[in-house]
Amino acid sequence: MGGAMMGDPIFDAGTLSSLTTLRHERSRAITAENPTGEPGRGGMAAGVLGVGRKGSPCLNDIPPGGVATLADIDGPGCITHIWCTVDEKTTDADCFVLRDLVLRMYWDDEETPSVETPLGDFFCCGFARACTVNSMAVCVAPNRGFNCYWRMPFARHARVTLENQHVNAIPAFFFQIDYALMDDGLPADTAYFHAQWRRQPVTERGRDYVVLDGVSGRGHYVGTYLALSTLERYWWGEGEMKFYLDGDAEYPTICGTGTEDYFGGSWSFARQSGGRTVEQNYCMPYIGYPYYSRHDGLVRNDYHNDDVPPQRGFYRWHIPDPIRFERDCRVTLQQIGVGHRGLFERSDDVSTVAYWYQSEPHGTFPALPDAASRWPR
Repeated sequence: MGGAMMGDPIFDAGTLSSLTTLRHERSRAITAENPTGEPGRGGMAAGVLGVGRKGSPCLNDIPPGGVATLADIDGPGCITHIWCTVDEKTTDADCFVLRDLVLRMYWDDEETPSVETPLGDFFCCGFARACTVNSMAVCVAPNRGFNCYWRMPFARHARVTLENQHVNAIPAFFFQIDYALMDDGLPADTAYFHAQWRRQPVTERGRDYVVLDGVSGRGHYVGTYLALSTLERYWWGEGEMKFYLDGDAEYPTICGTGTEDYFGGSWSFARQSGGRTVEQNYCMPYIGYPYYSRHDGLVRNDYHNDDVPPQRGFYRWHIPDPIRFERDCRVTLQQIGVGHRGLFERSDDVSTVAYWYQSEPHGTFPALPDAASRWPR
């Protein structure tokens, strides 16, 4: 992404030190008012206040089954920032919009996407519920201001789409995609951004949950988002995160010491208050536990309460410490708990997004479950 970015191939751009270097790049932005990012044509639509006065700030009425093209860009270039927002529900009965919208990204005219994930989970908001996130790569501001700063280079072409798998039309989807066109092209060793969502509604006891596999080529793993619904009692976080690299078979090269340890915490994240254990949420640049809830505060009903299985959302960004591989990569997570009788194998509801960069072509992703199969408990 320009020679000055190669001190660390992906992450140097956007740092304070990089601002002292002039680059042969041209800044562009795509919105509903300027869908091609054409220079000098931003905000031209006419509205009730006249031409150029918020005439068309969003995409309206994306129909069920419809696919909206958010960006279609000829390269070489690099997407530098994505912002979007949308309501979490269309009716009280249809309240899982953030799991029903599917975000996909395609680089250099590939046929299968390099990114395929529910919209909310991509921005660290699993369970189809928004929360505040404050990190280097993903920020979510009140209310549902979704921001992504992963850099996404492309040599020839970039296409970003949003599929509506919700039962109703989406009345309004607001977005902006910022990118740079690069006069000097991309370096030969450029890695491409990938993200993949998976879910196992009931994990199998004694069998590790698979966060990512089928990755071949050269690259580096850069992040994990975990949305965990615990289905059993007692402490749930003894499972170890494992990274199988470059031919590892039975045992991995990298194996952590526990789930909460992988996300930068310790001793269950908890504090004691009045004789009870209280969850402590946090957001830091590379690690975070932004979401905990045992209730669904979005939907109210006179005939049932709002209890849900305990829901926890975590992120871990390997930005200063990418996990590099030369040939292949596989990532798994154990489901192990502990109680008064000691360690035990658990079964929980686990969803994840894996984020990584690699050389293309990438392997085939597993089929994305249908919308109803993605809904939280």
